[in-house]
Amino acid sequence: MGELVDRVDEQDQVLGVVDRAEAIRQGWLHRIATIVCRDGDGRFLVHRRPDHASRFPGRYNWMLGGAADAGESYEEAAARELSEELGVSEAPRFVLKFLCAGAISPYWLALHEVVITTPVRPSVQEVAWHDWLTEMELGSLVRRQKFVPDAREAFDRYRNLLRVAGGREA
Repeated sequence: MGELVDRVDEQDQVLGVVDRAEAIRQGWLHRIATIVCRDGDGRFLVHRRPDHASRFPGRYNWMLGGAADAGESYEEAAARELSEELGVSEAPRFVLKFLCAGAISPYWLALHEVVITTPVRPSVQEVAWHDWLTEMELGSLVRRQKFVPDAREAFDRYRNLLRVAGGREA
């Protein structure tokens, strides 16, 4: 058996533990934790996925992350993914959660934020290229480049949340 995840319902309540590949094949809801990384100047970390990645090879993303393991909270998964993908040990802050139709299969997406003030050491298995972009640069890139489709939806929801909260627009 591969990666074990919690199968959840439309209210994000656990139904049982399943293999993630099976959840994707069957279209069962499961949990994904993502992290938006910003630097001290407020810029966003953007990366391109490796060409050999099993999901969205060569596509750009403004979030890092992955599936929450069975029994793992979104926050625990976000911190683990941040460490695995960037070599950074921080506690990401929860921002929003939504039911995502998903380009591959449906899932609950929890978006977290973290400000990184130390050097990042991206995992070559997860990150082929990265750079820090301003909000304006990111907003333009999301629309023009080959972006992970679910990342575009998350960006729109994040930007709308900032607008409602009276924050900056991305």
